[in-house]
This record gives sequence, structure tokens and C-alpha cells, in this order.
Amino acid sequence: MVQEMSSRFVVKQLDQEDAEDVFALCRTNEIFYQFHPPFATRESILEDMAALPQGKEPKDKYYLGFYDHRRLAAVMDLILDYPQKGTAYIGFFMVDRDYQGRGVGSEIIRDCGACLAGNGYSRLRLAIDQGNPQSEAFWTKNGLVKTGEEILRVGRAYLPMEKLLKAEGTKE
Repeated sequence: MVQEMSSRFVVKQLDQEDAEDVFALCRTNEIFYQFHPPFATRESILEDMAALPQGKEPKDKYYLGFYDHRRLAAVMDLILDYPQKGTAYIGFFMVDRDYQGRGVGSEIIRDCGACLAGNGYSRLRLAIDQGNPQSEAFWTKNGLVKTGEEILRVGRAYLPMEKLLKAEGTKE
């Protein structure tokens, strides 16, 4: 299923050896960290690669890299069947700054959504940092809508967004 996540990029499950690539990508996205401090470190990336929500197992997590030849163009932390069965949860998604503004992120999300729908998932869910206009605009453009919920954690607010996934060939 991993390679089916993109028609354009080579997709691979990332591990500790890829942390430097992820760190280099994160360094290109200073705006994200204005709304989601602190700035990434190699250690925080390694922690994120292993982090799981309560009740989930490593087999449910895909920390994916989208490579354009040898260059990491995007990274996604995806948890399957979370928070409920049939939902795919994006815990983190970031596109290298050099690939932004050209539809690359939207293309990846579209391909991932099609892959997930084709594998039986009916919903895509994530949470954005409250007040981050860049994240809200991107996810809204890609068909996600706010659920109306607000999650408070350590003095910050997150706004869940979701989208119903359609299997290829089904009507909206």
C-alpha cells in the first residue's frame, strides 16, 4: 500500500536512518513552527517516528517519505484506524518549501486519499493549530472541513478537520 500513496514520488517508510532528511525538510518550513513550536530537532523527529496514540500499535503507523529521486519532497505521519476504524489520521504532513505553491502537497493528499479509499478507509482526519492560516487554507483547499471540536493541550488549541473519502468510480 505504501507505494500506492503517490503516482509521482517514490514513497518509503522512514526510519531512524532517515531522520536527517526529515530534519533538513523541516528546516525549510519556518512558518509552520511559528504556530507549532518548538522547532524540530533530530531528537524530536525520532520521537515522532515512534509516537503512537493510546491503543495503537506500530503496525498501524506509517511515517512516510515522498522522494523525488533522492530528495525528500514531503513527509507524512499516518495512523490507520484512528481515532476509529475506517479513519486514517494524518498526525504530521510537511512539504519541502521548494515544492510548495506548485500543487505538490495537494497531489500527494489526493493520491493518498484515493489509495486509502481503495483500501477500505472512509474518512481522512487531522488537526491543525488554531490560528495557522497557511494550514487551514491548505487543508480546506483539499476538501477537509472543521468538525467544530477544539482540542486543548499544553496551552495550545488544535482544530480537528476531516474529509469523507470516496473510492474510485463512486459518485460524490
